[in-house]
Amino acid sequence: MSRLAYKWKVLISVIFGIFMVILDSTVINVAFPTLREEFHAGLSDSQWVISVYVMALGIGTPLAGFLADRFGIKRVYVTGLLLFVLGSFICGISPSLGLLVAARALQGFGGGIALPLGTALLFSAFTLAEQGLAFGIFGIALVVAPALGPILGGWLVDQSLWRWIFFINVPIGLLGIALASAFLRERMAERKPRLDVLGLITSGLGFGAVLYAASIASTDGWTAPNVLLWFGVGGASLLAFALIELFVASEPLLNLRLFQKRIFATATIVGWVSVLALFGAEFLLPLYLQSLRGETALETGFILLPLAIASGFLAPIAGKLYDKIGARPLLTLGFAILAINTWQFSQLDATTPIGWILFLLVLRGIALGLTVQTTLVISLSVISQDEVARASSLSNATRQVVQSIGVAVLATVLATSLSPGVKAFQAQTQNAPIKSSAQFGVCDFQNVRVPATSGSMPSESGGQTPAVSSGSTPPPYVIRFLQQACAESISGFERAYRLTLYFSILALLIGLSLPGWPFRWEGRQAPAAEHKAAGEAGHEEPAPIITP
Repeated sequence: MSRLAYKWKVLISVIFGIFMVILDSTVINVAFPTLREEFHAGLSDSQWVISVYVMALGIGTPLAGFLADRFGIKRVYVTGLLLFVLGSFICGISPSLGLLVAARALQGFGGGIALPLGTALLFSAFTLAEQGLAFGIFGIALVVAPALGPILGGWLVDQSLWRWIFFINVPIGLLGIALASAFLRERMAERKPRLDVLGLITSGLGFGAVLYAASIASTDGWTAPNVLLWFGVGGASLLAFALIELFVASEPLLNLRLFQKRIFATATIVGWVSVLALFGAEFLLPLYLQSLRGETALETGFILLPLAIASGFLAPIAGKLYDKIGARPLLTLGFAILAINTWQFSQLDATTPIGWILFLLVLRGIALGLTVQTTLVISLSVISQDEVARASSLSNATRQVVQSIGVAVLATVLATSLSPGVKAFQAQTQNAPIKSSAQFGVCDFQNVRVPATSGSMPSESGGQTPAVSSGSTPPPYVIRFLQQACAESISGFERAYRLTLYFSILALLIGLSLPGWPFRWEGRQAPAAEHKAAGEAGHEEPAPIITP
């Protein structure tokens, strides 16, 4: 390892650290029903296990850039990983839901600090001509981790080892901390910035409130008083935050004036839109496979795996191509494939062969590999090295808000497609004892076994009928009811995918304005000139270095 170039040491360190953070974002979803049963918690209480993580992530991310400038990027990055590992360990040993929620907050805050700083470390370690390749290799971890989450989580839950969903982070995280401590060089800003207290308060309240409101909007309803209250608090706080950063703070927490750089602003907007277009499948398809087709969580994870494999294979190739031809051709091809692919997903029905779905996921993986890292690299290519940490924090924080709101919107589209009777049936089957509930899809009419329910079930006319005994073959009226639920659900998925289709077309149109072939590729010249003017051209570590 001693002969390995520093840039590759940074890449290895960051991949191990960030892989753990991203893996945890999806692995917990599979275990959510088990956590409810383990702690005998209702849906509203147990929802905090997910919501508080998202809120803490949103609070920690804007703060990351300031902390790196104030205390050193290596020190703060390692501290973020350490907080995440500590939170994971406490999650695994938690005897109560309250302690689990508190530990999830610690996890989210640590991950919110580490994630943008990992990107900044990687960007500063590679020369301008190599950044596309570096981020392409790093992109493998970004797409493989979310895909492995459901598989790993599903297997651990099936083995009654749900606590290992959290414990698995500990050895991976400790390895990431050891590598970062040994390999990374400290980089300090030329002067220590002062804390923007007003910006810290308004950003924490704003991002946290909006992310929490988005996490409960699909279940409580967008017009629910608590949802409107949190969106109102978050929106007002973010507006105050923007005004403070632009006109009050002498040293802003997040430099919103970076949006004056056309390429950064355009690429960031493309990133926001692409989040809605690309990750709709990662949210919608598991629901389709499990709720309508009767696939287990583990089976669903394996079905989704081709998306990650295709994306992971293509990401380094796309990164190398980006270094040569720029962003425009990659984004144009990627979003064009995505638009066609999304239209194909909108045509799914109850009998679509799984083999065809696997093929569609491969195409979607190709689109993801061409676009996600490309938008990130091109946005940071016009940012000076001393601003990269702040720019990465800004990009990540805003993207989290857009993604959370987008998922809430898609969930609402699905929910509004269901009639009251179908919703009542879903509520009763979901509230049945988890261990005694049979796995079934509402479109699997031949093999369905209705789980035992207390009381009665809704009938076609909206009234109530006696409950069906556990494991029994459903009578004709239940089959007709399931057919109605299947038709309504398929309609909801079609509407949701059509919405993501519009976003993919929008991303394609905006992406055409970014630099690259067939016109002159200037994405490297602009930052190179900026670095040269600052006396930093050609250096891997432009800021002062303090060896560990």
